Amino acid sequence: MRTHLWLSGRVQGVAFRYYATIKAKEFGVAGYIKNLGDGRVEVVIQGESESVKRMISWCSKGPPHAIVENVTLIYEDPDPRCVTFQVEG
Repeated sequence: MRTHLWLSGRVQGVAFRYYATIKAKEFGVAGYIKNLGDGRVEVVIQGESESVKRMISWCSKGPPHAIVENVTLIYEDPDPRCVTFQVEG
């Protein structure tokens, strides 16, 4: 399963990417996370269905100082080249 998320609210400057990397390892998902120039955070999550759902749930809340106001999510076809989770940009 593969999802692509865009998160808005107070999602930059709160260590979102750092905590997401830890959670991705904990949940066993691959993909990436990056800050966008418009203040949003973009996240791609790929893995087993239950693990992806757990990561989506975590991203919807974020780390302690984040305030996630909106989540836009689309499903995509899995990419066999996507095997790790990394911070981009």
